[in-house]
Amino acid sequence: MSKTKSAFFCQNCGYESAKWLGKCPSCNQWNGFVEEVIQKGTDNKVDDWKEYAGNGSRLKTISLSDIVSGEKKRIITRDNELNRVLGGGIVAGSLVLVAGEPGIGKSTLFLQNALQLKDIVTLYISGEESEEQIKMRADRLKIENENFYLLTETNTKTIFHEIKKLKPNLVIVDSIQTLESPYVESSPGSVSQIRECASEFQRFAKETHTPVFLIGHITKDGAIAGPKILEHMVDTVLQFEGDRNYAYRILRTLKNRFGSTSELGIYEMTGVGMREVSNPSEILITHKDEHLNGVAIAATMEGIRPLLIEVQALVTQSVYGTPQRTSTGFDLRRLQLLLAVLEKRGGFHFGVKDVFINIAGGLKVEDPSIDLAVLTALLSSYEDVALPHKICFAGEVGLSSEIRAVNRIEQRIAEAEKLGFEKIIVSKYNHRGVDMKKFNIEIVALGKVEELYQYLF
Repeated sequence: MSKTKSAFFCQNCGYESAKWLGKCPSCNQWNGFVEEVIQKGTDNKVDDWKEYAGNGSRLKTISLSDIVSGEKKRIITRDNELNRVLGGGIVAGSLVLVAGEPGIGKSTLFLQNALQLKDIVTLYISGEESEEQIKMRADRLKIENENFYLLTETNTKTIFHEIKKLKPNLVIVDSIQTLESPYVESSPGSVSQIRECASEFQRFAKETHTPVFLIGHITKDGAIAGPKILEHMVDTVLQFEGDRNYAYRILRTLKNRFGSTSELGIYEMTGVGMREVSNPSEILITHKDEHLNGVAIAATMEGIRPLLIEVQALVTQSVYGTPQRTSTGFDLRRLQLLLAVLEKRGGFHFGVKDVFINIAGGLKVEDPSIDLAVLTALLSSYEDVALPHKICFAGEVGLSSEIRAVNRIEQRIAEAEKLGFEKIIVSKYNHRGVDMKKFNIEIVALGKVEELYQYLF
């Protein structure tokens, strides 16, 4: 007979304590401890997949020089955006956590990818939807796959028993917050349950070399629900995000042990599933018949992917005592900094103006190279003068109004040229290292914001 007892867990990091604490000693979070019933007894844990794990795990110490290093085997999916975000495909034995808001399209995206993998056996475990609901979604996607299997179950012991019989090449769990382990007596979704279920799938993935996707929920603050240790346990963390008012969705890498952590995949939500957007620059730039003031095109980078995005600015006379500063998709503190540069170095009176900035397409941009486009859009709206046609910008602006160099400038120039732009304005410190002869686009190199104003206005 196993002994049952309760313990207190920090909801932020998963720290376990025998008694309630006001402040977590691990993460210093206040009032985060909750009591959960746990079971620490003499019951033997038996991993149900052991029989087909084979010689996957060696229970012995080994010298580093004896280990043969090699490229990790990957499953290449039909989805080029997912392959890019994962660093080149799904790595065998990897544990991937995918988080996003409810209704954003996580289940649709991974059901679609699983149905497209017709050469491997895939098991889709759902703890949220019935078999009929998933079948309806699969019918809408119009993809048939004889190697796709479905299991609607939340008990991990039953799940691993079915896995042992089926021996899949890929496992997708939707979602980790709905699962419950018989070895922990707290309710599904609690800190101890999420931690135990994730650790069981981690052992399974590493010992059988089977990749596992864990779809997870997020809290109202936008953080991944459950203990912070969940993000440390997995190999890759993906964030699926987007504005509900737009059809576009972004799959962003937050952590990746097998590739870059600054990659980005863009999708369009359609009636028949997620459509890959292979050239996002075309959809992020508004097609208009006439020249409008306050609009500038920025050549930015997301990971190793160049993007051309539209920056919109509106500067109007303030009708209240305190001028408004509103920014969508761009850091508000960065906007204040650029306005201060224009006020101090250029003599423009933005202190009595309302300023609004918007990044078209619902994107959030953190690349500092967008500074020059934001500043130019602000000047264009301030002067009420439209910018010349087919011109774009790439440069960071410093506090002394200098235009600073940015990385990967040649890729930005090549992307602008590909999309038909005739002129790109860059920092003169970038200009020195660029081979001018291989580009047909005119490259204008400037060093100060004052030079930019004289050149354009």
